[in-house]
Amino acid sequence: MTATTADRGGPAVPPARLPNRRMWAAGLVILAALAFLVFQGLSNATVYFKTADEAVAERSSLGDRRFRLEGMVVAGTVREAGAVVDFTIRGEAGALVPVVHDGEVPELFQPGIPVVMEGRWEGDRYRSDRILVRHTSEYRAENPDRVSDYQAPAP
Repeated sequence: MTATTADRGGPAVPPARLPNRRMWAAGLVILAALAFLVFQGLSNATVYFKTADEAVAERSSLGDRRFRLEGMVVAGTVREAGAVVDFTIRGEAGALVPVVHDGEVPELFQPGIPVVMEGRWEGDRYRSDRILVRHTSEYRAENPDRVSDYQAPAP
């Protein structure tokens, strides 16, 4: 005969209930871990969209979080060095943002074209790893409040 907790002077607990409690505790730990992972995944997957003017105004609050940045590529600022492209974008209100892009550049990328990039602030520059280019007429038709009919002058 095996000794129970009551035989050793403790409260009488049926042996079958202990594994049940352990299963519930393990289940709760697993659920808490899954909830944490889902929360972290969703918060890290959120990429905010900012115009160049908004990004410059909110630079300190954005910190090093990833966000999408929209602006017009300024003529005369595009410099390519291997897989790295340096250029400047301008917002509608005139904010200038120097950009360092690591990676592939879309075929339609050129000065005077609106671009949307994904990346983060790195000091006074925006470090991008993804550029999206929309055809100007399509972009303007879909976003008339984001892009006006101005030609970005050289800095």
